[in-house]
Amino acid sequence: MSIFAGQGSASSSISEAELRCMIHATIEKSGKTVKKLLLLPPDHTRLNSYAGRIAEMIWEDYHESCAIDIMPALGTHSPMNDAQLEMMFGTKIPKSAFRVHDWRNDVVTLGKASSDFLRELSGGKLDYEVMIQCNKILFDDYDLILSIGQVVPHEVVGLANYTKNIMVGTGGPDIINKSHFLGAVSNMEKIMGRADSPVRRLFNYGVDTYLKDRPIVYMLTVMAREESSGKMVMRGFYSGEGPDAFLQAAKLCTETNLVLLDKPLKKVVVFLDPGEFKSTWLGNKAIYRTRMAIADDGELIVLAPGLREFGEDKQIDLLIRKYGYKGTPATLQAVSDNADLRGNLGAAAHLIHGSSEGRFTITYCPGEGVSRQEIESVGFRFGNLAEMTAKYNPDTLKDGFNTVNGEEIFYISNPALGLWALKKNFAE
Repeated sequence: MSIFAGQGSASSSISEAELRCMIHATIEKSGKTVKKLLLLPPDHTRLNSYAGRIAEMIWEDYHESCAIDIMPALGTHSPMNDAQLEMMFGTKIPKSAFRVHDWRNDVVTLGKASSDFLRELSGGKLDYEVMIQCNKILFDDYDLILSIGQVVPHEVVGLANYTKNIMVGTGGPDIINKSHFLGAVSNMEKIMGRADSPVRRLFNYGVDTYLKDRPIVYMLTVMAREESSGKMVMRGFYSGEGPDAFLQAAKLCTETNLVLLDKPLKKVVVFLDPGEFKSTWLGNKAIYRTRMAIADDGELIVLAPGLREFGEDKQIDLLIRKYGYKGTPATLQAVSDNADLRGNLGAAAHLIHGSSEGRFTITYCPGEGVSRQEIESVGFRFGNLAEMTAKYNPDTLKDGFNTVNGEEIFYISNPALGLWALKKNFAE
């Protein structure tokens, strides 16, 4: 399938004027007479995707000619409050335009992926059926549905967005839980940073089989932090109906968002912006985006001033507190022994992703929202935030290697922006 609009390179920076032209070209090339439009951008936890500004630009240019609804693709995340909506989408769009995705109650089951297919995808490790689910709003009488988001390394599917934004962002409990567990048992290290994965094939099957008649068009960004200014810039934008736009964005993402190292890192310090990371459900990007680069017996220090909970969802929060980040064998045993975790396989997958598998230590340094007892109860070491930020000051450290009091550390200002791994992990 053709790409409606697209440009980008690892050294380019797409201007807002260029972006606006590509947005217009995308809508024109969709071939639709658009009187009713649905936007599916991510929520504020993907602030750096530029999807919020894209949604705002679409509103600016089209709200007078068509009705526009916006449903942030929350997945299991909490609904956005007014302050978060304004942080993500600006102040021009009226709050009445926004719809909330309720992943437990507002979904329809379209069909299923068979146990034979799951057995094939998982290499024989799983044999359950997966219900293909999405929010019922996708079947309202929209002339065009724009799925907007950033292609970036992801622990479950390999690279975020494209069909994941539909199957998880607007998905229901069965497909969210079971797809995440499929990713976990398929070995995260073999998935992250790759366009093809068992989970991607499941998502593609769901969309291609059950949503092929819906007017879905994808708008995909590739973002990076510019070294000279420290600001986020858009390296690429690709749009279209099928896989071509995603594959182009994926190629650029692997050139732009992967930091490949020659040798393992002994000490890594990661900062979690308090406006973006309030849970370990999100903040554990500090773990799974770096664990392919950290040495055995290494150390990861997570500066988390905004931390206030473990799970974005109350039920998942309780499960994290109950079972903790104990690694794959302990988690698989807990799934086998306990119905509550067996019924929430997405939480089980998260517990695996958030573990070092015993290879290196993880020290979490929260603000006042989470206590030492809580941190240690889920299997992390506790660090005093004031002491750690005095020693490893985010205001003075630069991304990459730094020397602090004679000690070499590797600093990451935002783990959501990439994947850090050894070159040998990606050797052809």
